Amino acid sequence: MKRYNAKTVEEALKNASEELSLSVEELLYEVEEEKKGLFTKKAIIVVYDTADVIEYAQNYINNIIKDGLGIDVSLKAFYRNGLIKILIESDRNSLLIGKNGQTLQSLNELTKLAVSSKFKRKFRILLDIGDYKDKKYARVISVAKRAAKEVSKTHIDIKLEPMTPDERKKVHNALSTWKNIKTESIGDGKDRAIVVKYIGGNAPTSNIHIEEVETKEEE
Repeated sequence: MKRYNAKTVEEALKNASEELSLSVEELLYEVEEEKKGLFTKKAIIVVYDTADVIEYAQNYINNIIKDGLGIDVSLKAFYRNGLIKILIESDRNSLLIGKNGQTLQSLNELTKLAVSSKFKRKFRILLDIGDYKDKKYARVISVAKRAAKEVSKTHIDIKLEPMTPDERKKVHNALSTWKNIKTESIGDGKDRAIVVKYIGGNAPTSNIHIEEVETKEEE
């Protein structure tokens, strides 16, 4: 992070923008001090970069897990294409993942909220433990593709089990190029799920639940 001093916040932002070759809208900053006296004007802003965001997120995660649960963890962060991915490892991975990944998902949401509150901007943040998320993505995509094949044959919509936002995005992307297939998210909160639809012609309006086409291995 770096501090910029000027008479006004606007002037400090302009100086930071020119030095860093970023537009004011792209700057991550907070106003540390601002004085608007009759004879004295002064402003100090603190400008952050992605490394500062990652460091804050890691400290937040470590504090929650170590101080809150008494579990030591090691963290490794990666940044690519606007996504901050943080890998968590401990000797209690299953506890941190929780049933159906619920504890991990809650930790992910808390971390995003904390970072957004600190830096006044939303960030794409993904936490993973022992490759759990990558394996989960593979499973939900497999189920979605099997459902898409069924919909292609029967022309009957199939509603998948509720998924997290990142899992739904993976499914939407995986089926985006399928001929005559459309995916749509319905529902709210934890009940939000994807419906796989046939769009190649006249289709019945009744739905089949995904459990009818899942295999025992995928359940």
